[in-house]
Amino acid sequence: MERAEHRVRLRAFLDGIRRPEKPLDTLGDRDPLVTSGLIDSLAILELIAYLEAEVGIDFSQSGVQPEDLRSVSAILDLIERQGQ
Repeated sequence: MERAEHRVRLRAFLDGIRRPEKPLDTLGDRDPLVTSGLIDSLAILELIAYLEAEVGIDFSQSGVQPEDLRSVSAILDLIERQGQ
């Protein structure tokens, strides 16, 4: 799967877990997900589960690095590094 397709799927997933008062269409790919208020710390757990199930990233081996989940762009970089 290409980066553009991962981006579309990731943004659709984020739209489902975002805070209702925070529209996704105003978020740039490099904008911080948590500090922007789009998602909260509990939604990070949902994001990790999504990446494990849908993308195949095994965080039990590598651990979770907060900087890898800070923005859409950082998550896409993580997916590319994992070779998905």
